[in-house]
Amino acid sequence: MNDNRVAITAVGLVSPLGMDSATSWENLKASRTGIGHFPRENLPSTYQYLGQVNDPCDVPDDISRQLTSQIRFLNRGSLLGLSAARQAFLSSGLGDTTIPPDRRTLYIGSGDFTNVGYEFMYPAMKAAADSHWQQVDQARLNQAAIDLVNPFFLLESLSNNLFSFLSAYLQFMGSGTSLAAQSPGGSNAVELAYRSIKQGRADIALAVGCGNWNSDVPLYEMRGLGLLSECRQGADSYRPLSKTRDGFIPGEGGAALLLESLESARSRGAEILGLVGGVGNTLSPDPENGLGFSLDAYRAAFNSALDESGRQPADLGFVIAHGSGTRKGDGTELEALETLLGGSTTSPGIAALKAQTGHMAAASDVAEIIFGLMSLGESMVPGTHNFNGTENKYSHLPISASPQTFSHRNFVSMSIGVGGQVSSVAVEAP
Repeated sequence: MNDNRVAITAVGLVSPLGMDSATSWENLKASRTGIGHFPRENLPSTYQYLGQVNDPCDVPDDISRQLTSQIRFLNRGSLLGLSAARQAFLSSGLGDTTIPPDRRTLYIGSGDFTNVGYEFMYPAMKAAADSHWQQVDQARLNQAAIDLVNPFFLLESLSNNLFSFLSAYLQFMGSGTSLAAQSPGGSNAVELAYRSIKQGRADIALAVGCGNWNSDVPLYEMRGLGLLSECRQGADSYRPLSKTRDGFIPGEGGAALLLESLESARSRGAEILGLVGGVGNTLSPDPENGLGFSLDAYRAAFNSALDESGRQPADLGFVIAHGSGTRKGDGTELEALETLLGGSTTSPGIAALKAQTGHMAAASDVAEIIFGLMSLGESMVPGTHNFNGTENKYSHLPISASPQTFSHRNFVSMSIGVGGQVSSVAVEAP
């Protein structure tokens, strides 16, 4: 590691709140929700409310002929990530850069399950099965699979397709990688991008988080794990950190950050949106429930980011909590925040921001850092949407449904994944 300060000089965001960061931010501030009702006959309300991007995310018109054959393999989540990454790069002012491709690095966190189902096999199965779906004619199935099934179905399901495409499209040919880490994937991508600048392995680094949790199989799986809200209050059912919480509402999105050394950003006259001060990443499952995370993991990730940034909890303006909205997950997070921040009137504010977008998988990590940057710019962090008070023992924590002001111009954003992974990123104003 060296003494380079790492600057954030561009962002890109596609979310259920808007097709760019400015629109998404304005809708977040105005307490609008991107969660909509999508009726599905004979299915409970759990499956009828989603955070959905209201745009097809068309393919950019500047794709080279050599890459047009590859873009067909990008699934829904990858297209959202492509749009966000393109926004960040175009707004960075690096379009005519002389930085060689091998000094540009790319890290992508994908929490995408778009093609995890087997819908592609349905036409062939229907053609080969009897009217009662009890018997299958094997010869007919073989022929129907040749005639009716997309031969590229396996390629379309690979999570690193976007990495391959973006590397070529934007000429980011340094030592990057593609990650699949459920919720913390975006935060992990930011960590790796940050370290590539700190260690002098790259001059610019693009961190992308993208995902789509709105397809059938992940919906059924997440409900089976007890993670989804029953949506008894419709689009307002996602209530992170509230005592009435009962799970989250899934969503989709793409978000990106462009990082470079502070010295480089200043020398080229780039707008500096913020500085990444430190990161933390731990893995320790809840000893009583392997799906959850331990208090020690949360504290370690939080303190690691603060230690690296040279800060104390009292120095923070606010904390962006993960806020999964589950009974156990939010309960553990609230307990951890109480021990980390204390109950004084000078404690940093706490906000959970997923209730207006839905949980966008790895995209939420990066999107919340972008929202945090914009909060720093306006000295105000939005309120926690649908918050109606938490358990009595945590009622002293500074969580509010209304916007909160702060005096310290920095924050920590937290991310938690199934199985005990906890990730954190500390950011400060330039």
